[in-house]
Amino acid sequence: MSGAPARGLAHLIGSVPLATTEEVFRRLVPALGPVLSRMPDGETGERRRWIYWQRTMLERHPAMEVDPEAGLLALRQWDGSLLRRAPLLRFRPGVEPDRVEFPTGYAEAARESWTVFERLRREGVVPEGLRFQVCLPTPMSSAFMYVSPRAHDDYLRVYERSLLRDLERIVAAIPHPDLSIQWDICQEVLVFESYFPARPADYKERVFALLGRLGDAVPTSVDMGYHLCYGSPADQHLVMPKDAAILAEIGQAIAARVRRRVDFLHLPVPRERDDAAYFAPLRGLRLPAPTRLYLGLIHHGDREGDRRRTDAARAVVGGGFGVATECGWGRGDPARLDGLLESHLRAVDYLGARR
Repeated sequence: MSGAPARGLAHLIGSVPLATTEEVFRRLVPALGPVLSRMPDGETGERRRWIYWQRTMLERHPAMEVDPEAGLLALRQWDGSLLRRAPLLRFRPGVEPDRVEFPTGYAEAARESWTVFERLRREGVVPEGLRFQVCLPTPMSSAFMYVSPRAHDDYLRVYERSLLRDLERIVAAIPHPDLSIQWDICQEVLVFESYFPARPADYKERVFALLGRLGDAVPTSVDMGYHLCYGSPADQHLVMPKDAAILAEIGQAIAARVRRRVDFLHLPVPRERDDAAYFAPLRGLRLPAPTRLYLGLIHHGDREGDRRRTDAARAVVGGGFGVATECGWGRGDPARLDGLLESHLRAVDYLGARR
């Protein structure tokens, strides 16, 4: 690499295809720690399929049951390939939703991983100044994937309350200077793309209001940002975006609706998009000075493509952005891990050299 790498030029989305949290930290921190501001725990174990463990929780919850009238939700990739069909859930008859508590498990997972992170920092594996990143979904994530539309309003209210209680537990357990919260925004993007069979007429206002509430629920003393996503259940997009217009619209709404500081915003870039047309909508994106933009333009085994995408992005947004992959790596081939680590270092080196 050409000189010392700058901390924070790279960002990791969350999931890593390794068996344990400790393995993630021991493998990734020595490789990428100098170019990161924050480090996720890899979302290992039952969290490896992102929010699917929330479906498991809902299926086992005594207040929930399958809605036999809702039919099956078909999950398809961008090319139309069917991944799975699944029944949707609802509250059981007679259940008062506002008396329900969903044990999301995110606070317990964060505390367990933080214990490992803190121990490895004492051992010198994790450097001082590297924050521990906790990735959280929104209530809409599980609602649109697993819950009958007729139950959405009640479910969204109840799940948001449960999730924010877990957020309170997380920020109470982990020192604020050591913590970063990342909100994962996927189903909201897909709603904008009309991916699901139905969406409310006021979907934009609902999404923007939710993202504002979630951001403002994080104490200002905690680092906080958003990852926007087109899904990757089979390591491919559920929707192939025409351009970055929807991402720019949601990103601008985040900047407008969140009253506290937003430290980072991540936007994906498809492998094939090294053209000006994809990035053009970002020209109008106005982020406050503290917010670092990360572009998910790194793709495995595509060094020259990474450079083309970097140059195309720079022509539109200037040179003040950092780099990342489009999404997490947990659904990808574990054999790609070393190559991905090298790709990040090369991309950071190229980004720094071109400034």
